[in-house]
Amino acid sequence: MSLVEVLGLLQREIAIDTAMRQPGGIRILEERELRQLREVLECVPHLVHTVLATADRLELPLESLTPTDVTQPEL
Repeated sequence: MSLVEVLGLLQREIAIDTAMRQPGGIRILEERELRQLREVLECVPHLVHTVLATADRLELPLESLTPTDVTQPEL
């Protein structure tokens, strides 16, 4: 699994979690997807940490990160 894939999963997780908090909530399918996303992310904690550290270093919310942000080498 790549950093770009992990970034996509983390961003999808945020989107589903946000939708759950909206009036009307979400469907059971999204809830299942959220559970599966979290299981996958638990298997790659080092990649999750790298993506979160990149967001922190760039002082950007996770939703604003791009694949370029997580794949470019640090200066």
